[in-house]
Amino acid sequence: MPANHDVAVKLPAVSGSSGRLVIERPAAPDEPHLYPGRIFADTSLDYTEAMLGFVAASAEQSPLATEPETGEASVQTALKVQKRALKHAEAELRRTRRQRRQQRQQEDAAWRTLRHERRGQQAERRHEAPVDRAAQRDERQAQDRQWQQLRQQRQQQQKHRTDDDAQWRQHRQDLGQRLSALPIVTAWIAILVITDNCTRQCLGLPLFVAGPHVTAELVAEALRTLLPPDLLFLISDRGVHFKAHVFRELMRSEEFIHVLIARHRPQSNGIAERFVRSLKEWLATQPWNNDDELAALLVEFIAHYNDRPHQGLAIPGLSPNEFAKRIWLM
Repeated sequence: MPANHDVAVKLPAVSGSSGRLVIERPAAPDEPHLYPGRIFADTSLDYTEAMLGFVAASAEQSPLATEPETGEASVQTALKVQKRALKHAEAELRRTRRQRRQQRQQEDAAWRTLRHERRGQQAERRHEAPVDRAAQRDERQAQDRQWQQLRQQRQQQQKHRTDDDAQWRQHRQDLGQRLSALPIVTAWIAILVITDNCTRQCLGLPLFVAGPHVTAELVAEALRTLLPPDLLFLISDRGVHFKAHVFRELMRSEEFIHVLIARHRPQSNGIAERFVRSLKEWLATQPWNNDDELAALLVEFIAHYNDRPHQGLAIPGLSPNEFAKRIWLM
C-alpha cells in the first residue's frame, strides 16, 4: 500500500510477494495435463490426504528452490517508464516545433523576396512610357495572375499555420495532463495477509514500513507471532520471502507443512486472493496520511471482516468468528 492515500485517488494494484512491488504478471501458461491441483477433484480423499498429495505432486514438478520470478514490472519502474515515454513525447514535440519554426522562417524569407520583387515590378511600371505599357500588357497580366496565385498560396499557408498551432497547443496540453495524472508515490508499506482457509478468519495483517524492502526475517517473525499453534498446513505463493532459509527454519520449528500454490495461478489460493480484494475495496474508501493511521484502519477492518456474515462458509450467513466458535464446540 502507498504510505498515504486520498479517497479520490485509485489504489494501485500491487503485490510484494516476489520481493519487489509488481503490477502485472506474465500470462498464465496452458494448464498441464497433470496439474497438481487436479488431486482435489478426487472426493474420496479427505482434506489432509488431498493436501499431502498436492504437496507431493508440486514437488515432483517443481523442486523447492529459490528462483526469481520473471516477466513482472515493478510499480516504480512502470511509473518511470510511463513518465519517460511522456517526457520523450514532450521532447519530440518541442523538436518538431523547432523544425517547423525554422521552416517557417525560410518560407517567410522567400515570401519577403517575392514581395520585394513585386514592388520592384510595380515601380518599373510607373516609369514606363505609354507605348511600352501597351506593348507589355500581356506580360504584365501574366505577372499579375502569377502574383494572385502566390498570394492565395500565402493565405492558405497562413491558415495552415493557425490550424497547426492549435493542434500543437492541444497536444502539449494533453501531454501535460497525462504527466500530472501519474501517481506520485514516494513511500510504500507492505502488508502480510494471514487468513484461515477453514473459518475464513483473518488472523492478522502485520504492517511493514520497509515496503518493498521487507526482509524474510521480518515476515517469519510476524508469522511466528500470529500463526495458530496447531497449524498443519501453511499455503503461500512462491514469493522469495517464503523460500528463504529463515522461513524453512520457521517451518521446521513450528512443525507445519508448507504448500506452495501453482505458478501464475492465484486462484490456487482463492480465499486469500478474495480477502485481498475485499481489503483493497475497503481501503480504497479510507484516507490515511501515515503508517500509524493505516495500522489503525487495518485493525478496524479485521474486526469488520471477521464479524460480518460470509456466504462462502460451510454454514452460509455466519461470520468467520461465529463459524470458528461452532467448530470449537463440535
